[in-house]
Amino acid sequence: MKLTIFTDGGARGNPGPAATGVVIKNEKGKTLASYGEYLGAQTNNYAEYSAVISGLKKAKELGAVEVECIMDSELVMKQMRREYKVKEPTLQKLFIRAYNAASQFKKVTYKHTRRENNKAADAEVNKILDKQI
Repeated sequence: MKLTIFTDGGARGNPGPAATGVVIKNEKGKTLASYGEYLGAQTNNYAEYSAVISGLKKAKELGAVEVECIMDSELVMKQMRREYKVKEPTLQKLFIRAYNAASQFKKVTYKHTRRENNKAADAEVNKILDKQI
């Protein structure tokens, strides 16, 4: 089974109050999971990585064998594709967690999308952050 994971992470202040947003859809476009998680005071990149990790774990729980990760963070996408090196120590740890989570699937692809095409995941981030303020 192939699932599509839409992820977003956001921090108000960068660093500041941060949250993840994850929306997982099946091949027919049906939403199987839609949620966010509050991360406390973190950077935007920390939140973006945390969303990818969470989405990969949830997709595994849902029985996915193949996943497509779609995100509006070009940095995280290019790092996960290994086009960019991960130099920042905190992000290196998150990259390893994401890489390990991704290794449980037969195939994983990472795609960048514009923010306006990632509204559902972005809405999850804002729903969580709005509750914290």
